[in-house]
Amino acid sequence: MANTVFTLFSLVLICITATQGRKTLHLNHELLTSNPVFGDDVHGICKTMVETLGYTCEEHKVTTKDGYILSLQRMPTGRSGQKADKPPVLLQHGIFSDASTWLVNSPDESLGFILADNGYDVWFANVRGTKYSNGHTSLNPNDQGYWDWSWDELAGYDLPAFVQYVYNYTGQKMHYAGHSLGTLMALAAFSQGQVLNMLRSAALLCPIAHMNQITSLLTKFAADTFIANDLYWLRIHEFNPNGPMTLVTGPNCCLNSSITDVSSEPTATKNLIHLSQMIRTGKIAKYDYGDEGENMQHYGQPDPPLYDMTTIPKEFPLFLTYGGQDMLSDVKDVQHLLNDLQDHNANKLVVLFKEDYAHLDFVRAVNANQMIYDPIMSFYRVN
Repeated sequence: MANTVFTLFSLVLICITATQGRKTLHLNHELLTSNPVFGDDVHGICKTMVETLGYTCEEHKVTTKDGYILSLQRMPTGRSGQKADKPPVLLQHGIFSDASTWLVNSPDESLGFILADNGYDVWFANVRGTKYSNGHTSLNPNDQGYWDWSWDELAGYDLPAFVQYVYNYTGQKMHYAGHSLGTLMALAAFSQGQVLNMLRSAALLCPIAHMNQITSLLTKFAADTFIANDLYWLRIHEFNPNGPMTLVTGPNCCLNSSITDVSSEPTATKNLIHLSQMIRTGKIAKYDYGDEGENMQHYGQPDPPLYDMTTIPKEFPLFLTYGGQDMLSDVKDVQHLLNDLQDHNANKLVVLFKEDYAHLDFVRAVNANQMIYDPIMSFYRVN
């Protein structure tokens, strides 16, 4: 009985760590179900968020090597209708989100629209499990096997599929911008030598790599008490929080109050387990199966291999921006990452710190256009 009570209490806490702002917090009661794929119909990103504002938008699909069918949206022109005359930019959202994160503010305040209006060919990626990317060649989102992945697979399969597709379609190397988990995907891929030959540069907003210094007490509690493992043991393989995210991300300074209630997207419980492992150990490592034999089966060694940030090519252009109020991408953890990159070519590494910014400010603050996006475009122009 005591274990049951603790587990139920833990479920509430893990939900709280993934929500913000509301006085009434709740867990999605349909954890084992998934949202339908809307594709290019009237409910998709193009129809509901882009074309209604007078922009051209295209829907694209790509299939990963492990069978996940993912969606991308493309804005090939700006408001004027003039075709892009600058390189492609691939935008990768973070956890509990989708590509709409780059479009929720007004066109003058959202990075996706701003890039398009400045002549870039803008592509929006949606990782597996989100409502626009929940297809598979053989699995259904209601199958537990569909959710058998962590950010290892996002870095190893989803990101390479997105980059390869955009490269093949446009014939050009692209710039990259990632937020939160989208930065971890990139850093992990870069450290393994993946996708770099198709990229011009990468802008990392709220970089996630080392995580053992996060200041969100609820998130640390969830990691230290193995709550995600409890969810998995309960056969809850999909985790889908409803509601916004300030309790875990930090007190965002400059959000547009009209869009802070944007609904969250699901992720795999296994992904939460993997992130919790990083918080507990302080290591950037592949998923730990918790058994030396199973780790041997997957990796050929008893412990999961590390992702070595020092192997990222020193000449590859990187732009890192982070905030003093961020409870996920903590200042100390970002400094640890910068220490890993201390031998990076100084002319190829730009670092921008915003003391009053928290995690969501970097994608939703009404002043991010001047504070963050203008410097990113300046970085792109010289790379």
